[in-house]
Amino acid sequence: MADARAAALAALLHVDENEGYSNLVLDKTLIQFALEPRDAALASAIFYGVLEHRLTLDYLIGCFSKTPVQKMTPQVREILRIGAYQILYLEKIPHSAAVNVSVELAKHNKAVKAAGFINAVLRNLLRNLEDLPMPSEKKDPLLYLSVKYSCPQWLIALWQRSYGADCALQLLESLAGHPPVYIRLNNTKGDEAYLLQQLMEENVKAEPITGIPCAASVRNTGSIGRVQAFQDGLFHVQDLSSQLCARLVGAQLGERVIDVCSAPGGKAFTIAETMQNQGTVLAFDKYKGKVRLIRDGAQRLGLDCIKTGIRDALQPKEPLEPADRVLCDAPCSGLGIIRRKPEIRYKLESALDSLPDLQYGILSKTSELVKKGGFLFYSTCTLHPKENAEVAERFLKEHPDFRPKPLSLPQNLPHAIPEPEYQLTLMPHVHGTDGFFISSFQRVGE
Repeated sequence: MADARAAALAALLHVDENEGYSNLVLDKTLIQFALEPRDAALASAIFYGVLEHRLTLDYLIGCFSKTPVQKMTPQVREILRIGAYQILYLEKIPHSAAVNVSVELAKHNKAVKAAGFINAVLRNLLRNLEDLPMPSEKKDPLLYLSVKYSCPQWLIALWQRSYGADCALQLLESLAGHPPVYIRLNNTKGDEAYLLQQLMEENVKAEPITGIPCAASVRNTGSIGRVQAFQDGLFHVQDLSSQLCARLVGAQLGERVIDVCSAPGGKAFTIAETMQNQGTVLAFDKYKGKVRLIRDGAQRLGLDCIKTGIRDALQPKEPLEPADRVLCDAPCSGLGIIRRKPEIRYKLESALDSLPDLQYGILSKTSELVKKGGFLFYSTCTLHPKENAEVAERFLKEHPDFRPKPLSLPQNLPHAIPEPEYQLTLMPHVHGTDGFFISSFQRVGE
């Protein structure tokens, strides 16, 4: 089992040092360590658990350590987090094993001199398990919520100001646990019943989602890339929020659609499937590797109406023929997908300051691609009004040739917050989706 902790430690240190995406870092690390399935599962649980509970772990470690957590070396800090996480959250791991393996990790990871210190801190934590110290909810409610939900105080305050205290609390509660895996069935390969049957024959448990055609939640998939139905292009993995966004684009058979920030391509795939692979979907991204992801996905799904290319949405080099519908799913802070990428919550607030101007710039440039009478859609996977509603409102104010277009929502889809009909904010605790924002505009003219 030591290898599982060693793999988790290596992955956590990689995220600390290089700020890599957690899922990509973990996949690469598991391949490198070549763990047995049971050990790989434990390494994954520890890795994501430490990321999700980092602020809680640091607070409690700090209560039992004379050295402040931020003054520890990265190795010592992560080893203590791994040990504390197992003690506090993994019931099947004996406490003694959590401590002993942490000490061994220190000896094998440039922290030999700290082995005794790590042992003392974790044993001190063990002695106080029945009465763990917590901040006072009355004296410092923000710090209390921050430690309880392992979420930075600035983000909690942002959500409270933006959506109200009750909604913010429910958002915090939604951060715990793993979100469902959703797929979009490829209707160009058969009807929904046939595609679900193919999954059942591989013992993949798929449940169709009411109100969203060809959407399903799946369980018992193992490595989804190994599922034959996936290899045969019968579905792609996509959260309900993105599926709904692609549906609201409303593309019709034979239309020309442009997706300017397309990678990894899920929305372009769903739009092409909605069009029954008839028409043209231009899917662009700034980077060659990401464009390859879109192209490979389209080929696997058999969607030859999708044409890919490298293109900078903010500073394109060549003009394009205007399209009937254009989607601008802009780069964002990702505060709506923290459940999937827990490291996002630890971004500095200042790192978000430049995003609204970037998003507005991309949206403004993208609007030039919409033909008169055509439709423009702006979306993000964040929950931050400055990146969402304020960008949409600024765009309308400064582009008189566009008007707001009310979104045609499914009957069972309520608004989570007060907002105009051309905007929709999706919330995990209300809609069961990732946090997401969609807005819609129409270019004036015939």
